[in-house]
Amino acid sequence: MNLNGLKVMVIDDSNTIRRSAEIFLAQVGCQVLLAEDGFDALAKIADHQPDVIFVDIMMPRLDGYQTCSLIKKNQRLRETPVIMLSSKDGLFDRARGRMVGSDEYLTKPFTKDSLLKAVATYAPERAE
Repeated sequence: MNLNGLKVMVIDDSNTIRRSAEIFLAQVGCQVLLAEDGFDALAKIADHQPDVIFVDIMMPRLDGYQTCSLIKKNQRLRETPVIMLSSKDGLFDRARGRMVGSDEYLTKPFTKDSLLKAVATYAPERAE
């Protein structure tokens, strides 16, 4: 799978999660954008227009559901795949994620394989 040069954003208030996601993604050549919360992320998303966005559900100030909802309501960004990250693997969380327009749900702690597979699944098709 060719993920080289893809812009992937990871929004999580956990430094550990951000770092591990960054390492996994950088190893396959992705450009990684990191944000600590939804507010931080929204400014960066508008500037950089990532190809795929991972967002943690439980964050201070603006949670993952609110962040996803704002991304999906934005005309320019709504086609961007948003993948929710959560340490809870509940049906309610998945359903709520779908209600705000998320494309996928990944349980933390994620493995390198599950993270890259999610990116590959939702990465825009690019002409080789």
